[in-house]
This record gives sequence, C-alpha cells and structure tokens, in this order.
Amino acid sequence: MTIVPLSEIPTVSLLYHLKKLVPCTPGPGVELPKPNQSFNDRIGLIRGDITKLEVGAIVNAANESLLGGGGVDGAIHRAAGPQLLKECRGLNGCDTGSAKITGAYSLPCKKVIHAVGPVYSPRYKAECADDLAGCYTTSLQLAVANSCKSIAFSALSTGIYGYPSHDAASVAIKAVKDFLEGKDGDKLEKVVFCTFVPKDVDAYNYWLPRFFPSTEHETESDWEEVEGGESAENGPATVEAGEAMETEPAEKSSKVELPDVPTSEPVDDGLSPKKQKLNDGEKL
Repeated sequence: MTIVPLSEIPTVSLLYHLKKLVPCTPGPGVELPKPNQSFNDRIGLIRGDITKLEVGAIVNAANESLLGGGGVDGAIHRAAGPQLLKECRGLNGCDTGSAKITGAYSLPCKKVIHAVGPVYSPRYKAECADDLAGCYTTSLQLAVANSCKSIAFSALSTGIYGYPSHDAASVAIKAVKDFLEGKDGDKLEKVVFCTFVPKDVDAYNYWLPRFFPSTEHETESDWEEVEGGESAENGPATVEAGEAMETEPAEKSSKVELPDVPTSEPVDDGLSPKKQKLNDGEKL
C-alpha cells in the first residue's frame, strides 16, 4: 500500500457530497447539533493502514508499558523501526486514559502519540468512557503542543481491550468535537479517524453523522443502503470504496486484514479497568 497524503484523506463534507456517508434523520427524542461546515471540512475518515498516512501525528493504541505489542501497536513499531522502541523505553510507561508523544522515525507522519485506552468492563462503563475520552483529549493537546496541524486516530480500545465499537466511536467523536469547540480547536487543520475492521467501520459510519450533520439539503432517500462492513471512507490508496450504512449494521468479514489484529476478547474479572494489567506483548 502506498503512502496516503493528507490531501487525499476524504473529509466528512466530501463523503456527504459523494453520497458515501448517510445523513442522520432526526426522530423522536433525537436532536442533532447544528451543522457546521468548518468542522465537516476538518474531520477526515479513511479505512486503511494508519502507518501509511502522511499526517502530523498518528495515535497508537498502546499498552501501559509503551513497549509495543500486537495489532496496530505492533504494526506501528515495525513500520517505525527500532528507534521508536528505544525512545519509548525512556518514557517510563503511561497511565491508562493518557498519552505520550515520540518521534515517528521511518513512518511518513511526523510524530507518534501513544495513547493507553481502558480495558473495558461493563461494571465500570462510566470510568471506561472517562479514560477513553482522556486518551483522545490528551492526544489532541499533545498534537497542538508539538505543532502538528493534523492527527489520525486508530480505534482505541476496540481490539483485545474489548471496548464495544459503537460505544467507543461515540466517546471518541464527542471528545474530538468538544476539543474543536474549545480554545485550541482552530489550531488543528484536520482530525482523521482511521478504521480497518468492519465493526469499527460501521460504528464510525453510524456515529459521525450524529455529531457532524450534513450541511447539504438532500433527503436520506438519495442515498443507497449497502451491506454491513462496507466503508464510506476508503481513500484512493485503500481498498475499493463502498457505501455507508444507514443504521447500525451487523458485523461481516472483510476482504482485507491488518496484520496481527487480535480476535480474542478480554476476560472481565470484575476489576476496575485502572487495576487490570496486561503484559508487554498484548494489545488493546
């Protein structure tokens, strides 16, 4: 897969215009925020390999050791080269719900932000949401503090850490929207959500229109509904584009696979996510 320049990452505005993202139609008890063209022009969505994105910073789904693991974490460390691990060894780990920044070395981005998401537990749903939101907010703050004009997020905590994709997407998008509305929000030119597996693709296709409504005035009948797992956001250098989902879809298999994406779910032992520890080789 070739490098994807920032200019080729589709924005929410473009996806609406191309009818690749389905607007949300408000129903009883559903109130959408006021459409904001500036936000829609600055939110990017792409399905593919985050290590190929030529952005200011990419956000790694790290564990507390920051010493690499499987899935996205391992892919980022392999693509960056051994210097990334060497720098991470000097960071003394990272708390759950926070993030730390390093150089990017052989990656096409300028910086790597290592965010440690929570191990999901339904008993501590509110705490998990706070920790996950903290990952996104801290990452955005680090990007601004290090003069990164763009940032791309992987789907934090939705792998072996077991966070349900739809719940995680809504927390992530809200945290980003809150940041853009704050005092430093105008310092970022683009915030990108990078998905890969179908469950994350479907979740972002569903939730983005509910936080960033379309400014266009077509009706929902102008869009075509497609099968679950197809993506609104495939860029020019990724897999073939598909249509967005109108409602929450069922998970289906993908024709492409990210190396080492874990498939097992974590065991909920009843502990708070802040007390649950994983070994260096495990991935969220």
